[in-house]
Amino acid sequence: MSTPINTKYLIIGNSAGGIGAAEAIREVDRVGSLTIVSDEPYPAYSRPLISEYLAQPFPMEKMFYRKPDFYETSDIQLILGEKAVEINTVKNTVKLENGRIIKWQKLLLATGGEPIVPTMEGTDLKGIFTFNKLDDAKAIDAFLNEHRRNVKAVIIGGGLIGVSVTEALVKRGVEVTIIEMKDYVLNTILDKETADLEAAALEQAGVNTITGLTVSKINSYTAGEVSGVTLDDGRTLPCDMVIIAIGVRPRLELMAGTYIKTNRGIVVDRTMAASLPDIYACGDAAEAYDFVLGENRPTPVWPNAYEGGRVAGLNMAGQKTEYTGGTSMNSLKYFGLNIASAGLVNPPDDGYETIINRHNGVYRRVILKKGKLAGFAFAGDIEKSGIIYNLMKDGVNVEGFKQNLVADDFGLATLPEAAWRSKLARPSASAVPITAEEPMEEAVIGD
Repeated sequence: MSTPINTKYLIIGNSAGGIGAAEAIREVDRVGSLTIVSDEPYPAYSRPLISEYLAQPFPMEKMFYRKPDFYETSDIQLILGEKAVEINTVKNTVKLENGRIIKWQKLLLATGGEPIVPTMEGTDLKGIFTFNKLDDAKAIDAFLNEHRRNVKAVIIGGGLIGVSVTEALVKRGVEVTIIEMKDYVLNTILDKETADLEAAALEQAGVNTITGLTVSKINSYTAGEVSGVTLDDGRTLPCDMVIIAIGVRPRLELMAGTYIKTNRGIVVDRTMAASLPDIYACGDAAEAYDFVLGENRPTPVWPNAYEGGRVAGLNMAGQKTEYTGGTSMNSLKYFGLNIASAGLVNPPDDGYETIINRHNGVYRRVILKKGKLAGFAFAGDIEKSGIIYNLMKDGVNVEGFKQNLVADDFGLATLPEAAWRSKLARPSASAVPITAEEPMEEAVIGD
């Protein structure tokens, strides 16, 4: 058996949260040994850009959001293509799939999420894919290159992943049908009126969308290959490939057999510390503070993963820091329509006020509770959505100027002096140093 690796800091996961933590650690501690383990074989890359890679042409090098020498210059021992399979919280060790043991002093679990694959007949057929990592895009690309013409695809799930892969497939000449169980597409991140604008863009692009139904069975007439799907109303649709885009769940299998507390994700406090000493978590795997709801919940989007990772890293290195919280937020442009949303876009009760401005293809909707922003959805013109987000993040009482928030001329100059001076005095609270322009979706694309 090989000699165990000893490291002061061990990070499981090499996406936004893991990179954020590594950078924060190195800001405080330049000499402590630091190891990152990832079961993927690639340096840190932008997961949201896998749709661009699939659409082609988009060189893989453009997906990497740190310089090629990042790990070397940061003095990071990088272990790629190796899966962590067991944590021993008594001995402070992690076992890798190849049997190697890593002994750590501080541990960050940035294990990300895994696609939800429903139990149904046919999910083991050739032509079934998920879509949340680069290897998924490569597998779909290989399938399209093999079949080349007149390919028909069914997308199970009309969330951001489903719409994202749909646009890539349409650009590749594939005929696409989206099957969405709820009443409208993008229902977890948009209100119905905003989603209807995206649905119109999908229709104009030739995409067939079926809502209110789901797939009950994937069919095959050639041994082992997809021939179509059966919907739960009994209808059948012919297709050559099926992409399951229902969503993701936190990857928690590594926590099995430990006393690390989990709920919907790994439970962390405001320092991103888990329930056992010297163990932290962030990103899709964690259940962290949501500043809109005032409680912990999974909010797995890139800025939250990166910022949560930074907070974890600083605390791991001994610099006491609290996570101010994140919330769901999304910025996307699919089929030519700009959309931005954050917070609660479909508030759960009558204690919320909604203000809307719609005209000439522009839609702005803000949601307030007790004079403070709780959410928003913009479509068409989203230029000022960052200001809205920061007012919400800062908990500013906007009661006195709430109608201005959806006005065509809204900007810093229309805010009360105290509000805009504070904005000019510091950088955006939501800014994160990830260079690619990344769309984000709650419970779908994250660390």
